[in-house]
Order: sequence, then C-alpha cells, then structure tokens
Amino acid sequence: MKVRYLHTMVRVLDLEASLAFYKLLGLEEIRRYDNEKGRFSLIFLAAPGQPEAPVELTYNWDGDTGLPSDGRHFGHLAYEFDNIYDICAKLAAAGVTINRPPRDGHMAFVRSPDNISIEILQMGESLPPQEPWASMGNTGHW
Repeated sequence: MKVRYLHTMVRVLDLEASLAFYKLLGLEEIRRYDNEKGRFSLIFLAAPGQPEAPVELTYNWDGDTGLPSDGRHFGHLAYEFDNIYDICAKLAAAGVTINRPPRDGHMAFVRSPDNISIEILQMGESLPPQEPWASMGNTGHW
C-alpha cells in the first residue's frame, strides 16, 4: 500500500492576519483556490523549496462559527529553523506571544491568530541557553 502526505488544513477567521503570521515564519504562498459558489478560499503555504509539505489555510468568506474556542483538538504544526532565537525574536518583535520560550535552545511554542499551536524547533543540535529566553517563563498554554 502506498501513502503520500498531502497537506495539513487549518481554518482561519482573519485571512490577512493569518497570512501575515505564517509569512513571519518564512512560509510562502504556493497556490490559491477561490471558490465563488462555495464562498471560500484555500491558500496553500510552504517553506521555501518544500512545496511537498504545505499548510492549507481554509477561509470561509461569510465567517466560520464552527471553530472551537481554543483549537486544541488540532494539536500543532511544527517547523525547524536554523536559529531558534532569531525566529523567536522576530515573532516577538511583531507582537506574537512566545507561549513556551526556547529556554533549552531547542523548542518553543507560539499560537497563530486562530489559536493554532505552532512548535518551533532548532535544526540540528540545541543552541546554548541564551537570555532573555533562558529565564523567561511560559505565557498561557501551548
């Protein structure tokens, strides 16, 4: 039996805010499908050079009351970065709350505008602990 990964889908309430967030992570739009009759858009984003592992943002033009309040039924998306401290600093500077700071130089968590948990991992070996992250506590839940 063959199996092939296609994509992960998350529903979004504010398309522009969600696109801005995922672009902060370095993802790029690789394709878009707007359905006039169904009144929805599907926007596929992927890391540069990795179109085989996209995230599909589903946006219902007339709103979406079917989203759970905390999104925890989903789990999380995970991305690796070459410097976890740099990406966390970039996100924090853009107003994103770092829910679980990278105290260990290896793992952090943030939330998208739609409350989707995003795991940020360090590529390769963990970086040495670094301030302000090493002494920073958790904020909210991740």
